[in-house]
Amino acid sequence: MPELPEVETTVRGIRPFVEGRSVSGVIVRQRRLRWPVSSGLDRKLKGQVVHSVTRRAKYILFGFDHGTLMIHLGMSGRLRAISADTAVAKHDHFDLVLDTGCCIRLRDPRRFGSVTWVKGDPLYSRYLKPLGPEPFGEAFDGKYLWQRSRGRRLAVKNFIMDGRIVVGVGNIYASEALFRSAIHPSRAAGRIALDRYHSLVVAIRAVLAEAITAGGTTLRDYSRVTGEPGFFEQSLQVYERLGQPCVSCGSTVRKKVVGQRASYYCPSCQH
Repeated sequence: MPELPEVETTVRGIRPFVEGRSVSGVIVRQRRLRWPVSSGLDRKLKGQVVHSVTRRAKYILFGFDHGTLMIHLGMSGRLRAISADTAVAKHDHFDLVLDTGCCIRLRDPRRFGSVTWVKGDPLYSRYLKPLGPEPFGEAFDGKYLWQRSRGRRLAVKNFIMDGRIVVGVGNIYASEALFRSAIHPSRAAGRIALDRYHSLVVAIRAVLAEAITAGGTTLRDYSRVTGEPGFFEQSLQVYERLGQPCVSCGSTVRKKVVGQRASYYCPSCQH
């Protein structure tokens, strides 16, 4: 599933092809995605200039004068910048065709992605308003996590994966950040001290930043805009390393299901 680093990598990859260009057409081949694709997109966007391509959480935002086209990659989606005359494959559901002859194409085999048109400020839309702060933003720090966690019995891994608390910390990156900050994934969020939350924030930011630099993590469906894989998988220290020695102490890495998600951890380093 594409997470924040993969989405950020996608935004950076397609931005040079899109910003400042006008739309020559929109092609919708499949409307039944996670939510029905917004109607009338060709009429709304044809001839309009894309002023910006940004990200909020795992949504990709194409900014126009009169609104925002929001694309979510869901569980298996990816966007590619290709020639508009490239042959259409089975799961190619949506094309944003530009005046250069370039096309931004959405491929989504599982159809859990979305293509939505939003008028006004998208940050106040029903999709983005409930979300927590960005992990690299000033609002996200150790004190914030500590305050939000008070009295919570929820496992800390589930706590930091909750998009209402902080966006973009998916399963892979949560496991890696908790390992770096020496926190056991099933420890109750409300029983973690302030100083440890400071360490966790540093770890979350470091893991995400490194993953973005590496172009994301290639696990199953994800690949970059160019079709190349992301390389952060080569730097994973605990995720999917069950039975292997801990890179820090040599103990055997274990696996535990926390909130219906596989969690990898070192029983000696994390407590």
